[in-house]
Amino acid sequence: MRALVAVLAAALLISPGAHAADAKAVLTPTRERIEQADYRITGHMVRVDPDGKRTNLGVTIKAHWFPGLLKVLVDIGSPVDARAHILMEMRPNGESSIRIAHPGDSAAAVLPFDHWTDGPLGSGFSYEDFLESQFFWPTQTLTEKIKYGARDCDMLKSVPGTAERTHYAEVSTWLDHAIGFPVHVEKTMKGSGAVKEFTNFGLRHEQGVWSASQVEVKTRGQAGSTLLIIDRGSAKANLTAEDFSPARMVHF
Repeated sequence: MRALVAVLAAALLISPGAHAADAKAVLTPTRERIEQADYRITGHMVRVDPDGKRTNLGVTIKAHWFPGLLKVLVDIGSPVDARAHILMEMRPNGESSIRIAHPGDSAAAVLPFDHWTDGPLGSGFSYEDFLESQFFWPTQTLTEKIKYGARDCDMLKSVPGTAERTHYAEVSTWLDHAIGFPVHVEKTMKGSGAVKEFTNFGLRHEQGVWSASQVEVKTRGQAGSTLLIIDRGSAKANLTAEDFSPARMVHF
C-alpha cells in the first residue's frame, strides 16, 4: 500500500510539469503564426439578426508582427456612413490598446476599455476578438484530446492574469492536432458568464501559413450570428510601420 501511495504521489508531482510542457508544445505553432503575421485580407462582415435580417460591411484587414507587438488595422470601407479605421495593438505582456478614427478626424482616439466589447457590427465579433491575446496569457492548460467534427484536436484552456486587459474570464480552444490551427474557440465573458462560440471554416494553407476563409461567431443560447468572410488576400504582404502610422489612420 505504501508503495502504491508513493507511486501516486510521484505521478502527481510529475504531471503538472509534464502537462505544462505539453501545453507549451501545443502553443508553439499558434504563437509562431501570430509572431510571423504579415497579412492583408479583403472581405466583408455580416450580422445575421434573429429574424434573418442581414447587415453587411466591406472590410480590409492588415496585420503585422513587429518586435514584441502585433498591430491589426481594420479598415471599414463600406457603406460610406460606417467608414472607420480601427487600430488594435497587442503585446504579450498584456498591454493591449485600441484606437479608432472616422472621416474628418484629425487624430485617432483611444477606445475606452469598456467599449472593447463593441465591434463593427455589435458585440458578436468585438474589437478585442481581433487580437487573439489569449494565446499569450500566463495560464495555459492542455485539458484533453478531443474531436471537433472529423478533426483530432488538442483542447487548450487559457486564463488571463491580473495584468491582462480583457473582458474574458477564460478561453477554450480546439487546436487541430496536425496543424496547430484553431478550428473552434469558446470565450467566457467576465461577470455575465455568456459564452461566445467561434468556428473557423475553409481552412487553407497558402505561402506556408494556415488561415480560415470564414469565421462564424454565435453567443450560446441566442439566435443570430456574425460572420467574417474572406474574399481574397496575401499571407506575405510586406507591411511596414508606415501602413499603421497616425497619418494613415486619418487618411480616408
